[in-house]
Amino acid sequence: MQLTYYERIGRDTLRSLVEYFYEGVKEDEVLRPMYEGDMEAAELRLFLFLVQYLGGPATYSERRGHPRLRMRHAPFPIDEKARDHWLMRMKHAMDQVHMDAESRAFLWNYFVSTADFLRNKA
Repeated sequence: MQLTYYERIGRDTLRSLVEYFYEGVKEDEVLRPMYEGDMEAAELRLFLFLVQYLGGPATYSERRGHPRLRMRHAPFPIDEKARDHWLMRMKHAMDQVHMDAESRAFLWNYFVSTADFLRNKA
């Protein structure tokens, strides 16, 4: 039986990844203004989304419904610069955690394609 990426990466590693990412967001002049309000809530949402996307429990959908990523990100001006900052912060977070090479490549490819997909401003 083949393990899911969630099982391969592990809940604790995903939690750390998201924590490192948001540490970077807090310092980022491009991204920080997009996170008005409760950063802890945004952190939890990203964590639960990644858990579900990678094959873990569907808690994200149980709490929030279908992810609808494009709709949920529509209020935020996501241009090439914002995409690049998001990817830079996520790359730094990924560099802080241990995961096997295949899982790392899978996750990074997902982040890049999704960051491109969510662009909504030239």
